[in-house]
Amino acid sequence: MTEQLGELAVTEAGFGTDLGAEKFFDIKCRAGGLEPAAAVVVATVRALKLHGGVPLAALGAEDPEAVRRGAENLAKHVENVRRFGVPAVVALNRFASDTAAELDAALAACRAMDAPCAIADVHARGGAGALELADLVLDALARGGARFAPLYGLELSLAEKIETIAREIYGADGVDYTPAAARELARLESLGLGNLPVCMAKTQYSLSDDPKRLGRPRGFRITVREVAPSAGAGFVVARAGDIMTMPGLPRHPAAAGMRLEPDGSIVGLS
Repeated sequence: MTEQLGELAVTEAGFGTDLGAEKFFDIKCRAGGLEPAAAVVVATVRALKLHGGVPLAALGAEDPEAVRRGAENLAKHVENVRRFGVPAVVALNRFASDTAAELDAALAACRAMDAPCAIADVHARGGAGALELADLVLDALARGGARFAPLYGLELSLAEKIETIAREIYGADGVDYTPAAARELARLESLGLGNLPVCMAKTQYSLSDDPKRLGRPRGFRITVREVAPSAGAGFVVARAGDIMTMPGLPRHPAAAGMRLEPDGSIVGLS
């Protein structure tokens, strides 16, 4: 860059290294000529317990062993960041329900994967709760170990790009295509769109395309059921599993419970 407004630029790449980070690295950084120097992977004790086999309704109960089991999922996300040649720092986003034993288990797991980790207590303490995290990020930048490179070359076919993402980032054994998706891939290649990057759309709940496969799934394949060009944006979208690309809302948006009362009071924002 020829001009800078600050020493550091921080951006949110999106949810998950298998989704937001992969798109950021392979699409946005490539298009914008960006070379990220470090990445922060945000984790929570609750998410680790969920990936460690604890039902959603029971996440409030202390379970350090589940944290240790679920850390296998976090390890894959750290590996994914490193796969792009970018050092990873883990932010352990603290909840009030987290216990000391659970936080210690998460920190120990990060040490085992040689990933710098800090407890981010910004909800309770504001900016002061993230000072240790900021120091770790600055340390990573000072070491200068980034050797950023996209996952795949644009000269690969669309199918080869999808296969690379599935194997390298999701940990899949391979990719299957519905007949309609296979036909569309061939059509897009014939139209000269094969040199575009691929924007994968799949569940955010799993590294696979099955939202029920938590942790670090192995021995699976993903199924691409639909392929569509986004020629103006400059990429091809491949949809895996049962996924809606837009809008990014839950089944029951919070807005449905919001209203303005006749006296001017607002209900449903808390």
